[in-house]
Order: sequence, then C-alpha cells, then structure tokens
Amino acid sequence: MKLEEQLLARAGGKCELTGAETDVVTYILPPETSSNLDNTLLISATLANQLNKTEQLNPEDWKFLPNAMWSEIPAVQIVCWRMLSRLKNEGWASEALDILYLDDETLTEAKKTGDHENDGYVSFHEDSIGQRLLEGDTVVLTKTLDVKGSSLKATLGTVVKNIRLVADNIEQIEGKIEGQTIVILTKYLRKQN
Repeated sequence: MKLEEQLLARAGGKCELTGAETDVVTYILPPETSSNLDNTLLISATLANQLNKTEQLNPEDWKFLPNAMWSEIPAVQIVCWRMLSRLKNEGWASEALDILYLDDETLTEAKKTGDHENDGYVSFHEDSIGQRLLEGDTVVLTKTLDVKGSSLKATLGTVVKNIRLVADNIEQIEGKIEGQTIVILTKYLRKQN
C-alpha cells in the first residue's frame, strides 16, 4: 500500500490535527526530507502554510491544540508541542503546554527544529509601505541609489523586474538593473501592482 493511501486510511481523509473535512495536504515534519508513515501527516492547507511559515501564524486557527495533543500518533504530538511552544504567549497555549507530556524520544524529535525557542511571529520581505514581496515580483525604486563597486547609479523610479528574495535577510532583495545583478534594500522599494 502506498504512503498516501496509508495516510488517508489512518486519517479517514480528514485533517489529522483538527478532524475537519477540508482540503488536506501531506506535511512532512521538519527537519526530515523523505516521508514515511511516522513523520508525515495529512493536514489542512491553511495549517500547513502556517507550519511552513509561508503565512503569518493565526492563534485562532490553533485553538484545537489542547484536544489534539492527546493523540496517540507521535507526529501529531510533535506538531502540537511545537505549535504550543510557538504560541506560548497565548494563555490557553501556555496552560496546555504545561500539562502536555511527551516521552523522551518524542520530545527530542520535537526539539530538532528549534521552533520552540521562537515566538509565533514570522517575518517576510516587505517593501517600503509594508506590502509583502514575493519571488518574481516587479518593484520600483523610491530613492536614487549609488551601487557600491560600480559606476552604475540606480535612479528614482527605476523598475526592477523578476526580483529574487535574499533568503537569510528579509531587508534585501536581488534584482537586475542595466544587466547587472545588485542587492537592494527593501526600504527603498515599492511593489508594482
């Protein structure tokens, strides 16, 4: 039997966290990259986006955790512990985390990503007025910039197409101006709609 069939059978075609009949996707517990029945869940797309930090964490979407944390499936327990840890500033999450018990092996797995040390807020690349920037967006310079190590001057109003986000710095993007790839600070950009 294929993994997807096993997951569907285990979950009954529902989200393994909430039990809701919704669009479910497979979610592999980080830091794992290959999926198996022990490290993969079927969960709603909304929850998967928040777990993957591609959408901002909404505490209201996770109020089911105090019930779900009693699951016998270790992968569910791990997700519950990680999310309760990220939401520990919410009173209900802090109370649930205080009574949640994980055996030593499961707790070690849960701590592998380090998520429990972070709060629930996720930072994204944003332009000068707070619009979220995505790979491939087109932006306009809001200030004339001197390009270090080059005679190039990027003038106010210059359009930069097909940007790339700098993965480890939310304040920077990469783009081409006059055929030259440069790094630009997001505070000097406005997303073009």
